[in-house]
Amino acid sequence: MKCTKCGAEIPVSQNPVPTVDIIIEVEGGIVLIERKNPPYGWALPGGFVDYGESFEDAAVREAFEETGLEVEQLSQFHTYSDPQRDSRMHTASTVFMARASGKPVGGDDAKTADIFTQESLPDLAFDHARILADYYSMKQEKVKR
Repeated sequence: MKCTKCGAEIPVSQNPVPTVDIIIEVEGGIVLIERKNPPYGWALPGGFVDYGESFEDAAVREAFEETGLEVEQLSQFHTYSDPQRDSRMHTASTVFMARASGKPVGGDDAKTADIFTQESLPDLAFDHARILADYYSMKQEKVKR
């Protein structure tokens, strides 16, 4: 790439794209969405962080847009950055945990939204099976203490 003013070469950087995912705990389980767009399948609510938006605000926004739920007690869980986690591009997702009440309703990029238990999880898109395995492992460790 060249500078339009002076013609100097400008190095082009490729960086992972920041995203968020949210584990929303509700009475009876956690909320998953069925994706309306490729890659299809069930997934944690989430999406891309907008320019000028904090990761926390992105998590709250995505949770509401995709499930209709207003989340509380938002806390950061972990960041997942395997370059293969998303077949579309290299993303780095900061995963949050939160609580909500009510029945989720699919909206925005979600065809549907529903509540699942650890025992009833469907096949999951992206690396969300790994994320939820880590989440349930963490929850089990807390119970042991």
